[in-house]
Amino acid sequence: MENTGNRRISKDDLERRFKNLQDDLQGRVENKKQTALALAGAAAVVVMVVSYLFGRRRGSRRATRVDFRR
Repeated sequence: MENTGNRRISKDDLERRFKNLQDDLQGRVENKKQTALALAGAAAVVVMVVSYLFGRRRGSRRATRVDFRR
């Protein structure tokens, strides 16, 4: 932090500090948002694959099999 000494803190000083803080936080949020979107996409693909595989298994157990003998 900057040493102000006996100098008064002005409105511009506060605005500049808050702007720097806000920019830093928004940068961090953007990084986390990209990671979260990638994880959500991967999770959606895994759920679809697992659902497909369980659906195939259930369908094959319920299917009627008819054997013809000569």
